[in-house]
Amino acid sequence: MTAELHAPARRILVIEDDRDIAELLSLHLGELPAQVTLAFDGRQGLGLAMTRGPWDAVVLDLGLPGLNGLDLCRELRAQAASVPVLMLTARATELDRVLGLELGADDYMTKPFSVVELVARVKALLRRASLTAVARDAVAAGPASVLAAGALRIDRLQRRAWLRDQEL
Repeated sequence: MTAELHAPARRILVIEDDRDIAELLSLHLGELPAQVTLAFDGRQGLGLAMTRGPWDAVVLDLGLPGLNGLDLCRELRAQAASVPVLMLTARATELDRVLGLELGADDYMTKPFSVVELVARVKALLRRASLTAVARDAVAAGPASVLAAGALRIDRLQRRAWLRDQEL
């Protein structure tokens, strides 16, 4: 059995007003494995993001009723800075992509989109977030990040090593 079969399901929030797209995303992201929660407007999505988290990733449409995706992303970043956000939108101009990324999106895809590519991008976001969490935990652990064996000392976080107090 692979490690993936034993991995806990990730929690992904999809905020998309087109119910067909939302259901399609739920179906495919659920195979990661992931527990996918759907919201169909901006206010509902923000409420779920703030009260039912923490989330491993958020897939966010920009053209949402109630609260648009850009404002939702801005609020999400103010409250939960570390959650990976993939913006999914019909807005395809360079200015739209740059604005979305500057407001806090980690990735940006335009509609129509490839479901296979979207799933691959979400996997990449989850992988990067997992590595960031491991590094953050290692920093919090402090001295445990330094290994010593005899005259050899290695700081895994700084990626530095010393032998008899001489840096290698």
